[in-house]
Amino acid sequence: MKTFYILIAVLLCNIGLCAQPLITRNGYIGFFSKTPFEDIKAENSQVVAAIDLQKKTMAFTALLKSFLFRKELMQQHFNENYVESDKYPKTSFYGSFSGDVNPQKEGQYPVQVKGKLTLHGVTREVAIPAVIVVQKGKLSGTANFQLEPGDFNIKIPAVVRDKIAERIDVNVKTEYSIN
Repeated sequence: MKTFYILIAVLLCNIGLCAQPLITRNGYIGFFSKTPFEDIKAENSQVVAAIDLQKKTMAFTALLKSFLFRKELMQQHFNENYVESDKYPKTSFYGSFSGDVNPQKEGQYPVQVKGKLTLHGVTREVAIPAVIVVQKGKLSGTANFQLEPGDFNIKIPAVVRDKIAERIDVNVKTEYSIN
């Protein structure tokens, strides 16, 4: 009888009734600005992210002060002058993805992510191609896209406008344990 209950529990979990969101506190967001005058790179490895494969939803949040720059002065200007991290301390995303992802089958799953990205107090709808990979008991997600600071009311002073790209390359990576 005990074996019967264990078998039922395993079957219910496999059809999704025991499914829960996967969560990480070690997500990554990096951005890069390349101009003839200066390259600017920042990274944040303290991103909290969650994905629910059954509901096809995902979310992340990151403290803006956790972005690390090569030069301390860049980090200071980023926080004080551009994203105003004392006033707007975090960036966040909440949305959904299209496509099926089977956590029991290793492989790459291209998906389209759609949702609301909030930065500098401005929320915008975004649609971003991404890839979800299932491999060796882990699920990882990556997305590469571009953002324009002006779309989020981030003002770039004329004196440094040539040192900051009009479109910033953004890279997002997450990894979850599915075992």
